[in-house]
Amino acid sequence: MPPEAAGADRSAPPAVRVGLPSPEDTRSWGERLGRVLRAGDLVVLTGDLGAGKTTLTQGIAEGLGVRGPVTSPTFVIARVHPSLVGGPALVHVDAYRLGGLAELDDLDLDTSLDDSVTIVEWGHGLAEGLSEDRLEVTLRGHDEREASVSAWGPRWEGDEARALLEGLAEVA
Repeated sequence: MPPEAAGADRSAPPAVRVGLPSPEDTRSWGERLGRVLRAGDLVVLTGDLGAGKTTLTQGIAEGLGVRGPVTSPTFVIARVHPSLVGGPALVHVDAYRLGGLAELDDLDLDTSLDDSVTIVEWGHGLAEGLSEDRLEVTLRGHDEREASVSAWGPRWEGDEARALLEGLAEVA
């Protein structure tokens, strides 16, 4: 599905915001987010170089209980981290070097999307078409970070899912 079919014609949903004063806070918040995610979830990460996308993914990996270490997949494009606790695997993608939607499609992420949690760094403008259900996380800042989370699709429309997301905005 092209990105425009995945929600560009709709207005953006309200965003949950959370302050992340340090890399440790970013990792810890990622761990909390990882405990909310389930198989089939897509997370699109956006942020400048050094904003904490990989640090956040490391926390998500801890929350999911997958095999590490989790490092930036910049040169290998995608890594799969199997679960150590019987949960979903983590598919960690770095779209920075991809030339467009066709190259993302060549990764065949749709074959593992339903069984894994898929995180796409630098995925804005490319990965939205992978699933109508997704979280878009934007990280801003370097020293004092802030994360903004927007939820798209039926997976995130119910009261229970919204409560999970709103709980992420609360200070741990």
